[in-house]
Amino acid sequence: MTQTTKTSTGTPVRSSPVRRSGRWKEWSSILRRDKRPLVGIIILLIFVLGAVFAPWLTPYSPSSTQFTPLAPPSWHHWLGTTASGQDVWAQFLYGGRISLAVGFFAGFVATALAVILGMLPAYLGGWIDTVMATFTNIMLVIPGLPLLIVITAYVHQTGPMTIALVIGLTGWAWGARILRSQTLSLARRDFVIASRLAGETQWRVLIGEILPNMLSLVVANLVFATIAAILAEASLEFLGLGNPTVVTWGTMLYWANAGQALLNGAWWWIVPPGLAISLVGLCLALINFGVDQVSNPRLRLNRVKTRKFRKGESS
Repeated sequence: MTQTTKTSTGTPVRSSPVRRSGRWKEWSSILRRDKRPLVGIIILLIFVLGAVFAPWLTPYSPSSTQFTPLAPPSWHHWLGTTASGQDVWAQFLYGGRISLAVGFFAGFVATALAVILGMLPAYLGGWIDTVMATFTNIMLVIPGLPLLIVITAYVHQTGPMTIALVIGLTGWAWGARILRSQTLSLARRDFVIASRLAGETQWRVLIGEILPNMLSLVVANLVFATIAAILAEASLEFLGLGNPTVVTWGTMLYWANAGQALLNGAWWWIVPPGLAISLVGLCLALINFGVDQVSNPRLRLNRVKTRKFRKGESS
């Protein structure tokens, strides 16, 4: 919260903003005490680095079909080959690029919409908040995956970014509802009322006072939206609703299923993309444990009580 004072004429004057280093200290304390978020960050970083440096980690093209079909893992092909003679390791690395990009892009879109459509109407109130709350509840009632299937079925060019945009535009409702509730609570706090009385504009109060106190919730929503987006993209690609010529973890599962990988004993074709999707979801969930400890006041209170109890026992 920024501090404001008044001159003798009553004009509000802003003092230097209060440093917000407490969150970073709390994050470092959490990472030292609870290793789950750190493990999640390391796993996610490995996947991201593998996707970024794919050309240096494999000499093969993911679309090349010059190898022996359904060859098991070997020194030359670490994860074997597909029924079409494509290198699974190359597909795994290059497919991770698109799957992670789709997940994070859709997660950012869904989170941005949740922030705008959840915070702004709640702060303004009146009929705008009523209409938006009703629309949010309607979006929550509609099943997510069937809605995605219907929309993508009517989209002519279903490339990865098109799918990411569709996922983002349909995945904001849960986050908007949570952020709306928190905005309604913060709007009644003393520091927000004091900012209004000091002559701050509505945008300044919303962006400078309310939003910084909700950053942990926004990050938590981003984490869950990214997990949901990666799973949704893989589901749509597996059902054949994406572009099968673009290599992603979802299209790898689609072609493995179409090529009867399990019946042919080619476990190396179907396990890597499925395991990667599961591990990315797991590492994001582990990261969210840390986010939850920062954002959840009950967990912070429990940590304080635990530290006091341990100090009492030691003394």
